[in-house]
Parts: sequence; structure tokens; C-alpha cells
Amino acid sequence: MGKNLDPLPEELKVEHLKVKGCQSQVWLKAEALEDGSVAFIGESDSMIAQGLLAILIRVYSGKKPQEILNIKPEFLEEIGLKKHLSPNRANGVYSMVRQIFLYAQAFSVLQK
Repeated sequence: MGKNLDPLPEELKVEHLKVKGCQSQVWLKAEALEDGSVAFIGESDSMIAQGLLAILIRVYSGKKPQEILNIKPEFLEEIGLKKHLSPNRANGVYSMVRQIFLYAQAFSVLQK
């Protein structure tokens, strides 16, 4: 899945789009669409993190902010992924989810 993510334009690989708390470099950008949903794009310098990011983008992108906030990351345990991640990788995934939720909260406020 990570190999199928479109590469992030170099001009978006900037510090303020980096996900804090990831072992690898991960950039994540969100954009509010006209229908009120949120689209996420991102990239990592690590293939494992890239694949994890691709899963999160697939789950959360295209949904409205409140829908995003309602999808708790427990699905990672339900699909059996969490037990295969090192503690550092798991922390990185949850840092990505936290960033997705922060974007969703911001867009939720802007829509009011």
C-alpha cells in the first residue's frame, strides 16, 4: 500500500508538516474539500512507515471531521497490526493518528 501512495511534492516536505513523535520522517498534509470532507496526503522516508501511513490515509481520508474523530485507532488492534509493531513503530502510528485528529478538530472548528 505504501508503494501506491503518490509522492509528496518536495515543497511540502517542510518542518511544519512533519509528524512529531515518529522514528522516521513522516510528512502529513490535510485539505478541506468543498463537500466538507478532509483529504490527507503524506509520505515517509521509511517503507514501513509509508505503509502504515497509507493505511491511515485510506481509513481517514474522504470523511468529514466528526466522522474522522469517531474512528478510534482501536481498528489497528482489531486487524492484528498492533501486535506486529515494535513499541517505537506503534508510537509513530499513534503520532500519525494524533495529527490526523488535530487536523479534523481544526477543520471542525472552521466549519462552524
